Order: sequence, then C-alpha cells, then structure tokens
Amino acid sequence: MTQQFMTKDEIKAKVAEENVQFIRVTFTDVLGTIKNIEVPASQLDKVLNNDLMFDGSSIEGFVRINESDMYLYPDLSTFMIFPWATDGHGGKVARLIADVYNKDRTPFAGDPRIALKNAVKQAKKQGFTEFNIGPEPEFFLFKLDEKGKPTMELNDHGSYFDLAPLDRGEDVRREIVLTLEEMGFEVEAAHHEVAAGQHEVDFKYDDALDAADKIQTFKLVVKTIARQNGYYATFMPKPVSGINGSGMHVNMSLFNDKGNAFAGQDGDYLGLSDTALHFLGGVLKHAPALTAIANPTVNSYKRLTPGFEAPVYIAWSASNRSPMVRVPASRGLATRLELRTVDPTTNPYTCLAAILSAGLDGIEQRMEPTASVDKNIYLMDENERKKAGIQNLPETLLDALEALEQDDVVIDAIGTHIIDKFIEAKRIEYTSYRQFVSKWELDNYFMNY
Repeated sequence: MTQQFMTKDEIKAKVAEENVQFIRVTFTDVLGTIKNIEVPASQLDKVLNNDLMFDGSSIEGFVRINESDMYLYPDLSTFMIFPWATDGHGGKVARLIADVYNKDRTPFAGDPRIALKNAVKQAKKQGFTEFNIGPEPEFFLFKLDEKGKPTMELNDHGSYFDLAPLDRGEDVRREIVLTLEEMGFEVEAAHHEVAAGQHEVDFKYDDALDAADKIQTFKLVVKTIARQNGYYATFMPKPVSGINGSGMHVNMSLFNDKGNAFAGQDGDYLGLSDTALHFLGGVLKHAPALTAIANPTVNSYKRLTPGFEAPVYIAWSASNRSPMVRVPASRGLATRLELRTVDPTTNPYTCLAAILSAGLDGIEQRMEPTASVDKNIYLMDENERKKAGIQNLPETLLDALEALEQDDVVIDAIGTHIIDKFIEAKRIEYTSYRQFVSKWELDNYFMNY
C-alpha cells in the first residue's frame, strides 16, 4: 500500500482549485522533530522543481555553518491540504514532506527519512517487496488554563475502553479521527486507554515509509485538534507518576512476491515461517541497541518499569503481553509481530530503519529466537528469568546509548552521521538530567540527612 501519487501539474491545479495560499514543506531532524519552511503558493514551482534551499546549520544534527546550504526535495505523494488551517485571509495551507539534499544535489546522510529509504532498499535486495507497519500511538490530554497554557490536570479520570461521562476525551478523539480520515488516513479504532487522560488512535498498516510519514502527520493533527478543543496533547512517555505511560506498539510484517513472508505453512511452529522466526531472532538480538532509538528520552525509561504494563525484558510470546514482542493471533496475510517497547518520542524514520535492519540481520544470519515465554514475566523471580534466558532491557538512556555504540548493524542501518549526532545530543541530555535535583530527592533526603 502506498500513498496516491500526484503529478506536478495535478498539484498545481489542486492548489488553484482549493485556494491554497501557502505550502508547508516539512522534514524531520535527527531527534525526530518536525521542521518546516512555509512558502506562498506563488513559489510552488520552485518547490516542485527541487529548488527550495534552506540553512542546514540551524537544524539539530545537520551540518556546520560553512556547509549550510541544502535543498528540500518534496515527495509529491505526500501532498495534502490541511482541513483546519487557513492563512488568516481565507486561503488554505497545504503540506509536502521533503527529503534533504546537499548543495551538490546528493542525498544528505543526516536525513532520517533517507535512512529509512535505504533500509527498505536493502530489504528489497534480500527479496522483500514491502515492510508493512501498523502503529498504535498513545497520548495524554491535559487541560489548558484561562491563558491557554497547559496545566498538569488530566482531561478525565476514565480507564480502558470507558464511555462518556468518564471518557471526557470522546468528542476530541472523534474530531481527530474525522480529520485524519479527511487527510487520507484509514482509521481502524480509537478508544480511551488504561490511564486517566490517556487515549489511543490506531490507523491501518502501510509500507514503512508511508507509515513513518503518517506518524509524524498524526502527531501534528492530534496536537492541533486538542488545542482547538481546549486541551494540550502530549506524547511524552510518562507525564504522570503512578499510572501507565504512553507507548507506540509497532505491528510489522515483511512481504515478498508470494505474499506475507511471516505466514507459515500447516504444521509450522505457531503458524510462523522461518523468515518470521529469524526476523524475531534479529530483533531480540539487537534489542538493547534498538531501545536507544525506540526510547530516546530520559523519561522513556520511567515508562519501562515493572508494574505499568510496559515491557522491561527481552523476550517474546504468543500468549501474553508482558514480553517486548508479542505474536498476535491472526494468521495468513495478517501474520505479524508486535514490538511493544517503542514509545511515541521516537523518530519513526530511524526507528523503523533500525528495526528492519535488525530483523534482516536475523534472517541473513538465520538467528533463532529464545524460547517463547508463556508465563507472566512480571510474576517470575530472578532465578526463573535466568533459567529461561530472559535478559533485562536497558534501564536508563545511558545504558541504551552504550549498547547502541556497540551495535554495528543498527549503526550501519541509520548511518554514522545520524548516530554520532544522536548520541552526542542524548549524552548532553542525560548529563543535564543528572545535574537536576528533583522534588522526589528533596522529599526523601532533605530532612533525613
């Protein structure tokens, strides 16, 4: 499944027909933040002809000031008109997602979207036509104060699958869903999550690149619609202590010319093909390094703690949800693996590139996964976990970064430019965190020592 391609002439005709006055040309930096340059519709030809330049030295992890001139090459299939936005004068605003190119017109090694494209190309060299991704992003809604600033008051006190009035975010979610559908998403479900103020919207699987584009678009839509309704939406993994955090489970499958390469034959173990099991083996093998990419903030590791349904162990299962990888019950074309560690602060482009490359390494090396764990791992003691060969995921961002530095497969998948800039930024982040004295420390130590 791919997004519908539009030609340059079709885009220009649509801009004129819909009274589009401005075009946002967006891209993503090394840390996963969406950036954009907005140009008037009169400059559309420059955009469509790949002649839009910008200063890359001002973008996190890009280039030095003496190498600053860069080009944006828009992907025409990503053209869409924002259903909510006007330019303040009655005109509409459209969007194109772009790849970043150097001044000499070569692809920029620091562009996360290009890194994912390269990983997909490698999969095709190994005979796989598509890497399909079905994300399940979660987020929290907080109330705004009278000045429009976010508070720490959750929008409701509902729980899993609750209805109104306990679920006070129901109308906001519906508006998010309708907006997404108007923008071309196929939304499969939306519901209140386990924690108070927590919500989830699931959209249909897509090939990896389109899925990553949609994740970025989804975040923008959620934040925009939430604010229009008097709420602030955050994808922070653990904004409130003592309740579940937000994840972004990633359902994935590889396809080849024969169909779903993860689907096994009659009599295969759990109905999984050797390809699926080897892919799983690769994901488990590279799990510590993947964690740095999939859980890239200090706060991510406050979600990955026992007792709040988030996985903390390197294991898999077809029958329970405590391991990091679950095999959902569907088979045939719907056979897939679900990686449950990922949180929505991840850069979706580098994350999917890393996961795909880890799985491909497993296939190439014919890695066998550890035995399926069908007991609740949270109820197993340390000796039981040791006997079962279950290892812990990294417990801090620093631990995960150290694992990443040792994993050549993940480094090669994303590229040394991105990895070096990412690790540098995250070490600075962790150092800053270590220097901060929290309220918890004051409450527990100030009067006791």
